[in-house]
Amino acid sequence: ATLLVLALTFLSYTGLVDKTVNVKESKVTWKGYKVTGEHEGTINLKSGTLQFEGKSLIGGSFVMDMASINTTDLEGEYKGKLDGHLKSADFFGVEAHPTATMNIKNVEGSNGKYNVKADLTIKKITQPIAFTMYVKENSATAFVKIDRTKFDIKYGSASFFDNLKDKAIYDEFDLNVTLKF
Repeated sequence: ATLLVLALTFLSYTGLVDKTVNVKESKVTWKGYKVTGEHEGTINLKSGTLQFEGKSLIGGSFVMDMASINTTDLEGEYKGKLDGHLKSADFFGVEAHPTATMNIKNVEGSNGKYNVKADLTIKKITQPIAFTMYVKENSATAFVKIDRTKFDIKYGSASFFDNLKDKAIYDEFDLNVTLKF
């Protein structure tokens, strides 16, 4: 019992706090680029936690619901085709890989601006990523560039296929993240 009291005292003394992300109010938008233009949409968060020591961000982890990937700049048949293609094995293979995860490994910075290093897992492939996260009151924002080919998503990549010309899809896509907690 004494050990438990000491442990609880230590935790409250260091000010370690896990803040659960409100997945309904948070937003993850994606943007992908091709030679002839771009498309954008959303991905729902399944869960997320940010860890703070006092007011400083020190860690966090997130689960994205890849089956929720959705195109917002198209309608009707074209939207249905792109949504279906993004969910297929050509891209995210959501039947076999329904979630993607991100775990923050290292945070440096202060005053609400943090350089974050994290492990991103898509299609059971984990790769390191780095980005800047801004935290203010009960929200956090980040803009993350991801090279899809590092996660074995090579469809339409000029890095892997010749003669694509105007059908090429660029390797990098963006995630724009706004978290509420």
